[in-house]
Amino acid sequence: MALILKILFYLYLCAGVQGVLQLTWLPCQFIDERVSVNEKNETNTELIYRDAMLQFGQKGDAPLNPRSITFLVIGSKLDLRRYIEGKDQENLECELRKYSPTDTHVRWPVQEPNDYNFWFSVTIKHTNGLFALTSLLRQPSVRPSSSQNDRNRPAISDRDVLTTMVVTVVKTQTPSLKAGIGVAKKLHCQFAVDHKGPNMTVEWNAQFHGERRQLFSHTGRTGHIEGQGVDFKSLAGGDASYTIPYTKATSKGSYICSVLVSPVFASVDISLQIEEPPRVTLNVGPVLTLTLGQDQKITCEAGGYHPLDVDMVWHKNDPVVSGQRVGAPLPTVLTNTLLSSHKHNSDMTFAVTSFFYLTPSLSDSGKEYTCIVTHQSLRMPIRKSFVLNVVEPTSWGFTFIVAVLIIVLLAVLLVMLRILHQGRRNSHQKKPY
Repeated sequence: MALILKILFYLYLCAGVQGVLQLTWLPCQFIDERVSVNEKNETNTELIYRDAMLQFGQKGDAPLNPRSITFLVIGSKLDLRRYIEGKDQENLECELRKYSPTDTHVRWPVQEPNDYNFWFSVTIKHTNGLFALTSLLRQPSVRPSSSQNDRNRPAISDRDVLTTMVVTVVKTQTPSLKAGIGVAKKLHCQFAVDHKGPNMTVEWNAQFHGERRQLFSHTGRTGHIEGQGVDFKSLAGGDASYTIPYTKATSKGSYICSVLVSPVFASVDISLQIEEPPRVTLNVGPVLTLTLGQDQKITCEAGGYHPLDVDMVWHKNDPVVSGQRVGAPLPTVLTNTLLSSHKHNSDMTFAVTSFFYLTPSLSDSGKEYTCIVTHQSLRMPIRKSFVLNVVEPTSWGFTFIVAVLIIVLLAVLLVMLRILHQGRRNSHQKKPY
């Protein structure tokens, strides 16, 4: 039985790998650029959105769609299809752009001696946020190196076939994350290059409110490491995941995992949102008893939440009537409520109080009052309720009469007890005969 299970497992695994490798093309959008210089010698760049496709195959293959730009990706040590999860091609978004390397004179290690290169970047994202990746494509060219810039590139026609090879891939399975305060959070990043060599730098940077800050850096040539959060041993296997040991409200921002292999640079962005749910409390218990005409301040406090926006509403309803399946009236929204100003806590969380003054009538007795708090960190609103019990005030005249009767009865009882005690004493005295 165990042998059969192993065989089935390996067949399933092979079928999954084969399913990924059977992907032959992806529809893409090629964002082209048209650069011009005006009379004032100012450079203007116009973006042109064009239909294109990534086609996987061999050199010389005919385009599957002759009416669009075809980026024919031929075999190299990196197969881009292995980094695209699943077969749901309809949930993939693909974008292609021209790429300008940092130094056009640097020779790519695996290229032919007489080759020059044009470069393109491709970004593929899953619409459900399962992953995002950036890859660089190299298009070998026989043109001289002096032409290797955007202005001198040959124009790309609508039916051109560009034969390219994948040289590097940077991927994350956590393109968008949410976390509370005070937890450890791992930001996934993996990378691969079509050749081995020391000329590689892996970096993590964070963008907070327009300020860029370096978190980690490893230079392969020197072995120099700055910062923490990345397992150094995992880098050799292409895992550059970064761990935030303790999240704070200030951890919110954009995190960039980048790989530099001269002369090209690829990166993925990870958005981290900090969401801490509110803690909601009432200043009264589950049942509140008030005397008719008595006032009571009712407060509902929401505290310790992040980010700022929170909504608080008070409802009043009859629990007995609202339990009916048909024809139950909707709860009444209280309009006499007030909201305090937001309190800023030291940990960058917030607090606010919603309150109102309750002067009940006898018809309010048995009604349920509910404070409903909604916040973007909550799947369902938080509800805190109490039931009001209203009693009539006691009459002072009736109270006085009852008190007098109690005093008289106590006095009579004391006299009777005294007489009874005296009778018992007399009965126990010895008679003279």
